[in-house]
Amino acid sequence: ECVSGCVCPEGLFDDGRGGCVEKKEDCPCTHNNQWYSPGQKLAVDCNTCTCQKGFWSCTKYVCYGTCTIYGSGHYITFDGKFYDFDGRCEYVATQDFCGDKNSSSSFSIITENVPCGTTGVTCSKAIKMFLGKTELKLEDKVYKEIQRDIGDDVHYWNRTVGLYLVIEASNGVMLIWDKKTTVFIKLAPDYKGKVCGLCGNFDDKSNNDFTTRSGLQETNALKFGNSWKQSSMCPDVTQEIKPCDMKPHRKSWAGKECSIIQSDVFKICHSKVDPIPFYEACVHDACSCDSGGDCECFCSAVAAYAQECTKAQACVFWRTPDICPIFCDYYN
Repeated sequence: ECVSGCVCPEGLFDDGRGGCVEKKEDCPCTHNNQWYSPGQKLAVDCNTCTCQKGFWSCTKYVCYGTCTIYGSGHYITFDGKFYDFDGRCEYVATQDFCGDKNSSSSFSIITENVPCGTTGVTCSKAIKMFLGKTELKLEDKVYKEIQRDIGDDVHYWNRTVGLYLVIEASNGVMLIWDKKTTVFIKLAPDYKGKVCGLCGNFDDKSNNDFTTRSGLQETNALKFGNSWKQSSMCPDVTQEIKPCDMKPHRKSWAGKECSIIQSDVFKICHSKVDPIPFYEACVHDACSCDSGGDCECFCSAVAAYAQECTKAQACVFWRTPDICPIFCDYYN
């Protein structure tokens, strides 16, 4: 049966844009609904992809994994799973001792979550980083070092990069902290599949990230999160908190402020990083921080999206004198 439409004459190739080209080498490639010409390159994490004959040819380096914890209980695991968990306790964010007989503990990172507002949602107040026999506590914009009696010597060094304090250890663990409620944990590829905690297991599969402390697969974020609490004295989280339902008068303000994430300001990023979960997290945070610090909650939420955009090579200048200004001279 004949179907009406346009085809390229024999010997020519459809270029996907409504035209024809003579050689296969001249075919473009597509990525996230955008067209790329032959020879154009694209960075995907630590790899470079080149458009060749209509297909992407990519380098195969194994990259560092990143886990993000930000705002009022938002988590993005090493394998890219986005979920919310509001618990008042200390929780294992990630560690390399996961109950295997062969695994020995060289590090663990604990997040201490406290309420940030009257709705009951929690934010990361302090981070504890255990590196061999060294314990680092990051709290109130500074960090303290405590030496313990047991464990190996793991060397680490710290530096300040713009807004962030960066702690890098010789065992391939890096922690980046904005001195407020945002933490990025980066792990070397050697840890793939060998870690556990709220950040998942870093095995390139997001469907098994909800593995509890006892090694069971969970589908429920609350049960998964509760299993990683450090103290059995802390109460379990039994229900998801919806701050905009509790504070409806803040909902329209929150939606209006957070709409910047879905606006033209971030247009170049929308095809690279899905804005919807970040917008929803932003509205959640803007509703929940109702006892001062609401601008800080909003700014951290937008900054989290901007950070993911930068990783995807879509650098967005979104801060203005009116929206989350930063006094660069001070930080420089």
